[in-house]
Amino acid sequence: MLLEPAQRIVCLTEETTEFLYLLGEEERVVGISAYTCRPERAKKEKPVVSAFIGGSIKKIKALEPDLVIGFSDVQADLARDLIRENLPVLITNQRTIREILDTLLLLGRVVGQQEKAQALVSSYAARIDALRAERSQRTRRPRVYFEEWDDPMISAISWVSELIEIAGGDNIFADRAAGRASKERYVAVEEVAARSPEVFIGCWCGKPLDRESVTGRPGFEEVPAICNGRIYEMDPAGILQPGPGCLTDGLDELCRIIDENLDA
Repeated sequence: MLLEPAQRIVCLTEETTEFLYLLGEEERVVGISAYTCRPERAKKEKPVVSAFIGGSIKKIKALEPDLVIGFSDVQADLARDLIRENLPVLITNQRTIREILDTLLLLGRVVGQQEKAQALVSSYAARIDALRAERSQRTRRPRVYFEEWDDPMISAISWVSELIEIAGGDNIFADRAAGRASKERYVAVEEVAARSPEVFIGCWCGKPLDRESVTGRPGFEEVPAICNGRIYEMDPAGILQPGPGCLTDGLDELCRIIDENLDA
């Protein structure tokens, strides 16, 4: 008996939805996350059944999925509840660029589109390698503080740190980026000030950057990025989703920011 690829898939996070659309397999997607922005049409075409941490078990069951795909330990409780309802669940936990690429290849196998997935992944990897080679030759690398959240202050996760380096910057907290749990990447104002970033990138998942609160932090008065007004905001959908978006639009935006600050 030949095994058939999953036909009815619920995607609990955006990156899975985006990649299945890129593979031309959007008909298999029957439910998505409320945070799905990529592609834009997905929210018009698919019912929303989850947020990020939680979701509606009732809505998900009603869709009769033959696979539910989620991401990370943050969705562990939701995954547990779905499994208790006898639903098939796949949870990925990618944190690095290599792991992201491997996960995309896995998704390709899940829907029987290994060749298309390999072609897309190879294109991402080739572009990353080319940018890394080109920008590694630069003698000027702006120091970057990337903030995922403001209270507590959380610095860049692994794949973001890697992308900053590829784009030609230096993540001032690269030594903490390997922390898979967010608490391992907590930082203090004093630590940021001591590492003297020339560029501040705020990317607060779920709310817009509050520039006044950033510039008004006691201890930030002498931080070069703040003094010189080099404060940027990035869309979480383009950089904090561990899928195609961060490897394409997210990396492009980082390159633009870094290029603007070569004279910092």
